[in-house]
Amino acid sequence: MKDAVVHLLSENTVLLLFVVAGGGYFIGRVNIKGFSLGVAAVLFMGLAVGSLDKDIKLPEFCHLFGLVLFVYTIGLTAGPNFLSSLKQDGLRENIFAVSMLVAVALVAAVISSLFSLSAAQTAGVFTGSMTNTPALANVIQYLKDTAPQHLHATLLSEPVIAYSLCYPMGVIAVIGAIYVMQRAWKIDYKLEATQLSQGGDEKLVTLTVKITNPDALELPLGDLRRKHALNVRFIRWKHQDALSLAHDGITLQTGDLINLIGEHDDAHKAAAFLGEIAPRPLEDDRSNLDFRRVFVSNAQIIGKPLSELQLRANFEARIARVRRGDHDFIPDSNTKLLLGDRVRVVAPKDRMEEVSKFFGDSYKALSEVDVISLGVGIALGLALGLIPVPLPGGGSFKLGFAGGPLIVGLVLGALGRSGNIVWNIPYSANLTLRQIGLVMFLAGVGTRSGYAFASQLSEPSSLFIFLSGAMTTAFSAFGILAIGYKLLHIPMGRLIGVLSGIQTQPAALAFANEQTGNDMPNNGYTTVFPLVTITKIILAQVLVMFLSR
Repeated sequence: MKDAVVHLLSENTVLLLFVVAGGGYFIGRVNIKGFSLGVAAVLFMGLAVGSLDKDIKLPEFCHLFGLVLFVYTIGLTAGPNFLSSLKQDGLRENIFAVSMLVAVALVAAVISSLFSLSAAQTAGVFTGSMTNTPALANVIQYLKDTAPQHLHATLLSEPVIAYSLCYPMGVIAVIGAIYVMQRAWKIDYKLEATQLSQGGDEKLVTLTVKITNPDALELPLGDLRRKHALNVRFIRWKHQDALSLAHDGITLQTGDLINLIGEHDDAHKAAAFLGEIAPRPLEDDRSNLDFRRVFVSNAQIIGKPLSELQLRANFEARIARVRRGDHDFIPDSNTKLLLGDRVRVVAPKDRMEEVSKFFGDSYKALSEVDVISLGVGIALGLALGLIPVPLPGGGSFKLGFAGGPLIVGLVLGALGRSGNIVWNIPYSANLTLRQIGLVMFLAGVGTRSGYAFASQLSEPSSLFIFLSGAMTTAFSAFGILAIGYKLLHIPMGRLIGVLSGIQTQPAALAFANEQTGNDMPNNGYTTVFPLVTITKIILAQVLVMFLSR
């Protein structure tokens, strides 16, 4: 029976992919006292199936294609906010990440010396426990260039074996650390995200206010909003029974009604300053102004600030709010719309169809992917990943299949468009591509590592290598969480993304996303990933250089 299963799976790679993917997802949904593996279970399913026989493995193309697709779409999503994150907490987080990596490399060297591991094995322990294939590839290339020819077979196999033994624990320990510490610290991700206004259950509030405060009459509305820090968006204005759109140029009068939208505290703060909340909301009056939520599917307006769209001048329209994914936010004049956004538009009833057509409002178009922009973007990322970057003292490294597409994705996501090419992918299509890429990556890595992992466990030295990797990963995971959360006060939702980025581990990121239910882990991951990838490549080579002396 086993031989028949092995033959069937080894001869049918497409069947193998879907067995691992489907079985992994089924296991991932099993919930035991609040814990479930989620999509990360695909990796463990792959390890289990791959351990049956050395021929049961998916082609290398599978996990490489999946990795490229996953990191590129992550980069596109994070790109618009990447530069602003560096100006805020990103610099501190990158310094923290690099410092922790140096500490982890030292710990790996110390632990490996206690178990009398070679320099090549130590480098394999470091790259495997930190789950970084580009770093391993650079170690192998360095050994090829520096080791005597007759020692190539031995030396080149040592880091690979150590990597394969340590890699699975490099995933398991991180996921376990996230689960244990979030339970120990009783983290409420929804509350945390709400407090940071990053996509929790925070709801926007719409209020209608009757103007009674004389101080609200002194300046035009735009100047009034800036002077008194009113963090709301004004939508409708009723003056002497005439209802029209509110804009920065109007001056309020006593008895006027103004319609505003904002987060709960901001909205009520503005209402308290302006006057008193009216019993009947202005949005109920649809005699001449109507509102509608429409999909943004017109590629011509993507990447342009709202101020350039001239909605009030062209259509007498105003955007009240934007929904991106599952998150509503208030736009401003600098907001750039993305494909797949849903905007709530207020406009005269007789112009609403015209406004809808301007935004596109085609759900079908949002399910389509511009293969030209996707292909060009990924090709640029792969090309960047192939460029050798020289290291001090000789040698070089490459960003590889993970680093190149991610960096290009960040840049193109921030640009939004170049001429007629729109780089961003509709939100729903992005999530679909990301999920497909992640499943292919996890299934590919799992099946290709399973047999080597299982077979090496019987070797006498394997236990020491395995323990070295497990201890290194545990130090990394628990140390990063403890220092980041308790000393640096990084929000846990973002911190577990930073940890996943330091590990350069998509499986850990997927688990983190499922725990939080928002984009905070993605933001932390993309903030540190480029620099830590380069740092790990350098540190792995430094370990070999110094320990070989």
